Amino acid sequence: MAQKDASVAELTKNFEDSNAVLLTEYRGLTVAQLKQLRSSIREHASYAVVKNTLTKIAANKAGISSLDDELQGPSAIAFVHGDAVAVAKGLRDFAKAHPLLVVKGGYFDGNPLTAEEVGKLAELESREVLLAKFAGAMKASLFGAAYLFNAPLSKAVRTVDALREKQESAA
Repeated sequence: MAQKDASVAELTKNFEDSNAVLLTEYRGLTVAQLKQLRSSIREHASYAVVKNTLTKIAANKAGISSLDDELQGPSAIAFVHGDAVAVAKGLRDFAKAHPLLVVKGGYFDGNPLTAEEVGKLAELESREVLLAKFAGAMKASLFGAAYLFNAPLSKAVRTVDALREKQESAA
């Protein structure tokens, strides 16, 4: 009983510390394949095989009840502590190569996710790519603004030069 309480406490902490949770079914995958999956998402998540009953209790303690119906069969959870998009992509790519891995749903940013929504999350660009695009757009805007500010100044300089040349040629 004490071991179950400790497991529930650890799972509850994992739910509370994660910014996203992605639930999968791994029926038929080998230990080597699960190890490969773990290493492919290790940078952004921890992947753990879980007991459904204990996981339901822990998720409910953490305020997540949307996974209750999906916790059936052999379940494993990716507890995301980094980029949720990268983890969703990792699971999607692994599932393409190993169709026995099935993404059943998840929980992200306070909202439950269906398997289809996890798929859509995987189609998003990573945080780094989005930040790079944003930085590029900001840089272009700044160059545009600098040009606008400098244009009247350079026009004034050209006008003054033209007036000076006109006065010099008239004199």
